[in-house]
Amino acid sequence: MRVMIQTAALMLALPLGAEELRGPEFFESIADQNERSAALFTEMGAVLTHPRCLNCHPVTGGPTQGDDMRPHSPPVIRGEADFGAAAMNCNTCHSADNVEFASAPGSIPGHEPWMLAPASMGWQGLTLGEICEQIKDPERNGGKTLEALWEHNAHDGLVGWGWHPGEGREPAPGSQELFGQLTRAWIDTGAICPE
Repeated sequence: MRVMIQTAALMLALPLGAEELRGPEFFESIADQNERSAALFTEMGAVLTHPRCLNCHPVTGGPTQGDDMRPHSPPVIRGEADFGAAAMNCNTCHSADNVEFASAPGSIPGHEPWMLAPASMGWQGLTLGEICEQIKDPERNGGKTLEALWEHNAHDGLVGWGWHPGEGREPAPGSQELFGQLTRAWIDTGAICPE
């Protein structure tokens, strides 16, 4: 499946498949820097709106799971500090590594720490433009500057898990390295949000 976005410079086909994510060099032909910046963020959106990210960025309640983003089973709630309720913290089931099922296909995802994104960073159901504005806003992004956001996208291990999600899950498009490059290029062109 591909989504189309119109810019004044050209029509861009945006990939949504796990194997596809275009690097910053693809967008160099867009002369207008603001348009190029918005196009770069739209490309980042193939990652940000993928189930690997969305499952842990709910707007309300607890996480979703799987490529179909079904409600988490067993039912869990956010709890304090985004680690789940006191009697059922995320690490009750999620360890430091992905754990394959012994008798069936699939796995339990894992990373240290395993947690939900802060409630202020919930974006299930938001438009890409709304996600962009939220990500840029230090009052809603955990106090991150754009440089801290780049560091998070490019190097944070929990973000990187999205490309190594364990058996039974489609990885996010591209790679964390490429996602970091797109984030850097987006910031360097003005961090403009798509409409």
